Amino acid sequence: MARSQPRQGIPTKLTVSQFEQFVLPHLSKGRRGPATKLNWHAIFNYILRSLYLGCQWKDLPIEKDRQGRPEIHYTRIYRAFRRWQADGCFDAIFEGSVFKRYCQLVGSLASIRR
Repeated sequence: MARSQPRQGIPTKLTVSQFEQFVLPHLSKGRRGPATKLNWHAIFNYILRSLYLGCQWKDLPIEKDRQGRPEIHYTRIYRAFRRWQADGCFDAIFEGSVFKRYCQLVGSLASIRR
């Protein structure tokens, strides 16, 4: 009987280094308007959480700031999601991460053949 490999869960939170390596190079950032209160890493993690939970944007569990208010309004997260979706950022993130993984595998196979 073949052994089953351990299941890998769907990532719902990326570390800063994972975000900077796989996601940040592919994101479009706004040039006009006020700067966001949260960094892109936190907003992207909120998007991942929303996609994983399958909840409506207004029901997304958002952390509170020191005054007890949500650290960001759910509409800002939704707008970032829609902008990145329209710009093709999610497709680019997927393609870029698959390509990096492919290069890692090809590099490890090349070292085995030698």
